[in-house]
Amino acid sequence: MTVTVRVPAKVNVQLAVGGARPDGFHDLANVFLAVGLYDEVTVTPADELRVTCAGPDAAQVPLDRTNLAARAALELARRYGLDPAVHLHIAKDIPVAGGMAGGSADGAGALLACDALWGTNASRDELLDICAELGSDVPFSLVGGAALGTGRGEQLRALEVGGTFHWVFAMAERGLSTPAVFREFDRMNEGVRVPEPVASQDLLDALAKGDAGALARTVSNDLQPAALSLFPALADTLAAGRTAGALAALVSGSGPTTAFLAADAASAKTIAEALLASGTCRSARVTGSPAPGATVL
Repeated sequence: MTVTVRVPAKVNVQLAVGGARPDGFHDLANVFLAVGLYDEVTVTPADELRVTCAGPDAAQVPLDRTNLAARAALELARRYGLDPAVHLHIAKDIPVAGGMAGGSADGAGALLACDALWGTNASRDELLDICAELGSDVPFSLVGGAALGTGRGEQLRALEVGGTFHWVFAMAERGLSTPAVFREFDRMNEGVRVPEPVASQDLLDALAKGDAGALARTVSNDLQPAALSLFPALADTLAAGRTAGALAALVSGSGPTTAFLAADAASAKTIAEALLASGTCRSARVTGSPAPGATVL
């Protein structure tokens, strides 16, 4: 038996970051929106746990037990007293180290696939509990749609979305380490009182109404200055997208992927073409949101 699960990427339309906590994490008000770029995780019985990966930048994906897909399989097997002898194959289409939760998506996908393969019938709450152990973005990768993440991002509240939003994502020439971006955030805010992170009600209202113009006026990312500090060339990509007519331009999560909100599908296509012509990014992808969470195919 083989089980394949499709899992979406995400964009953070608001990422409000508090100061560093004693445990090293940061409190967040993180408004997630799942978008139509997907990884697929296929699980097959094997003699031992093994991870393979194919797709763009697959060579950068760890294939040992540090991979979130492997960790998900190991944790589910541990809880149910099973032998985690499976082959996990990841078909990558979400940018690697791009700030779009590709690794988290693979963890959620592997968890759901192993649950189906092994017939563990874990409850949704238990799956979400395992996801939270794996990483801050993993629970959202499981549920998809739109959600407000609080705590370190793992405590989710589903949000209403009143329509389709059109996006362009520009992929950078190299990746950025999420821990490195948070360290830069801490360095840039040293000695500064960082306010408690709070979700923008105007932004939540814009999502609920499906109003792209209102959403564009309210998107924000507190990690963007840190990402630009570590990768200054991203400013040129953001400028190129704005010049091409994007309603909003921002770094996606910890970067370096940049996200551009478009008025409609035709505008998104125009923005993507302009970004490619600008020479400021490696590739540009057009897609929509919201998208469903991890789904067994």
